[in-house]
Amino acid sequence: MATCSRSCDPNERNLFEWSSVEAVKPVSDKVKVETCTWNWKGYSIRYQYAGDTGPALVLVHGFGANSDHWRKNIPVLAESHRVFSIDLIGYGYSDKPNPRELGDSPFYTFETWGSQLNDFCREVVKDEAFFICNSIGGLVGLQAAVADPTICKGVMLLNISLRMLHITKQPWFGRPLIRSFQNLLRNTPVGKFFFQTVATREAVRNILCQCYHDTTQVTEELVDTILLPGLEPGAADVFLEFICYSDGPLPEELLPQVKCPVLVEFDLTKVIECCWVWN
Repeated sequence: MATCSRSCDPNERNLFEWSSVEAVKPVSDKVKVETCTWNWKGYSIRYQYAGDTGPALVLVHGFGANSDHWRKNIPVLAESHRVFSIDLIGYGYSDKPNPRELGDSPFYTFETWGSQLNDFCREVVKDEAFFICNSIGGLVGLQAAVADPTICKGVMLLNISLRMLHITKQPWFGRPLIRSFQNLLRNTPVGKFFFQTVATREAVRNILCQCYHDTTQVTEELVDTILLPGLEPGAADVFLEFICYSDGPLPEELLPQVKCPVLVEFDLTKVIECCWVWN
């Protein structure tokens, strides 16, 4: 059953057991974080893990990010959970196959990443798991939960992408122009030039400052965490392919199909037309 909610009762604890006190705990020095690779369909996928007891948590990063974005969360969560953080294919230090060499069908889609996430749980986690997802990672988590309800025990969505550039959210008269611009980015040198303008230290820092309420957290370490994997071979092609991906599912389409509990944490300075909490 669905209920509409715009706020959470701070006195009510749910299965995620989250609190502001836990969110500001310092990085633990008691837990060792391991970095490994996993072979998925012939591709090398990087992931990190820590902790050997408790429920399994899988952390799913957002657009342009990677598992290092969770570097301060993993050790703390691992004190009471088995924590896994994955570099989605195309991001971080996972392989970045050229989408032009993979046929006519789009490769970098939420269906691809959702399938990867479920396979990761089957082959690496080897257990049911809670998904903690940021930005577009939220759609990956929802897609995975819909595709195989037996794997995901719950989803936490941290500032999920609402996909405002989705083709259905654009005025009908602007859609041909959008398609033309996407073709320009994908098929001409303009795309690579555009990527070069955003794949710089200054540009990444400016983008992060827009995302972080506390801009003191936008350190050189954080900038490197996001920027350096984006300079790996193939990263530009993945970037351009995804920003031209204006089809696929929307969060409001996936949420009604999810069978497990979903917790939504969102920027309260922005207006959400309706936030559905599914139990």
